[in-house]
Amino acid sequence: MPGFVDPPYFLLVAGLLAGITSGLAFDATLKQSVQEWSKNRSTRTLANMRGINLFLPFLGISAGICVFLSAGLEVFGFPGAIAYAISLPLTLFISGLVWYQLGQILIQLERGGSKALDLDSWG
Repeated sequence: MPGFVDPPYFLLVAGLLAGITSGLAFDATLKQSVQEWSKNRSTRTLANMRGINLFLPFLGISAGICVFLSAGLEVFGFPGAIAYAISLPLTLFISGLVWYQLGQILIQLERGGSKALDLDSWG
């Protein structure tokens, strides 16, 4: 079955589905954590948001995106090693920036409440 393996359409779809399902888990976990925090305004709950419960789905999103990007490059004719050499650093860099930004938003939320994140009040 050389036609099925090259290009890797299965990995393209699997990476996309892994990213989507991990994203749904990330969304549900983040919403639940923010709702818990808004009820009791505890800084401990907000600090726990950055823990393993949120990081694990985020890691799944990142892994799914990495596989999706590399499979997409392979569809366009890049060899597998080069595709992963491009997609892995790119995914790590962007994931690191997003995780850092999420931490900064949670810090703003902790310091100023939900009013600190209200972008409509700036205009």
